[in-house]
Amino acid sequence: MTRCGVVALAGKPNVGKSTLLNALVGEHLAIVSPKPQSTRLPVVGLVTRDDTQFIFTDSPGLLEPEYKLHETMRAAALRAIVDAEVIAYLHPLADFPAPPLTQVAKLDRAPRAPIVTVYTKADLAPSSPNLPQPPQPPPTSTVAVSALTGAGLDALLDVLRARLPESPFHYDPDAMATQPMRFFAAEFVREAAFELLHEELPYSVAVEIDEFREGQEPVYIRAVVYVERTSQKGIVIGDGGRTIKAIGQAARAKIEALLGARVFLELHAKVLPKWRRQLSSLKRLGYG
Repeated sequence: MTRCGVVALAGKPNVGKSTLLNALVGEHLAIVSPKPQSTRLPVVGLVTRDDTQFIFTDSPGLLEPEYKLHETMRAAALRAIVDAEVIAYLHPLADFPAPPLTQVAKLDRAPRAPIVTVYTKADLAPSSPNLPQPPQPPPTSTVAVSALTGAGLDALLDVLRARLPESPFHYDPDAMATQPMRFFAAEFVREAAFELLHEELPYSVAVEIDEFREGQEPVYIRAVVYVERTSQKGIVIGDGGRTIKAIGQAARAKIEALLGARVFLELHAKVLPKWRRQLSSLKRLGYG
């Protein structure tokens, strides 16, 4: 009998959820950034191994909302926890022990799904000589992993598999994602903005795909990079268009790698005032 189910990757911002998803799927699907709160919408990655299909949901970090976008991000993270068959609760090993998920997520009651505590960034932990040695936990509920070295990933899948329900596969065994390429194209432009723009500016950036023509070579994509103020638009464009060109080049390389085809990416910068704080703008951009 096959097993299949949704595994929510949950935890605070910057605990390594997106890096772990990419390592498990074996493809760069989710935005990875040293800056926290880069994941705004859940990214779904598929891993099919033998008789088991894992539907991993990389949800936004559990944060204290400061504005409307944060509220939608927190709501998405909590929804992922509610909808999951298994919850992989991520916490850096260097910060052992992990506080209870109910405390981190400010839940009134424990989730219905079983929780597996996943200690991440295990490759960084030995550099902390004062790190308390974790007691030997029951192997069924706690796993230490390193998404960078791959250590512990097979053990993690084994522990998660044991908790997934018996079910037919929900997706083609060869599939690795459930969202359309347009979604990933927008995310990769935003990831490039996180890499190339400084301080708080990336948090004011949203990306909308205006046009996506896949039936031609190269694939044609036109995207709009939205910011909240005119001064930010000037920074995104850069001197002589240098910055927006660099964002486009970085994003195009990521899109081509995932699509397996050449891409012509056209970027435009526009101002959408206070979009992070207005529900109508958030809905338009797919965050509502």
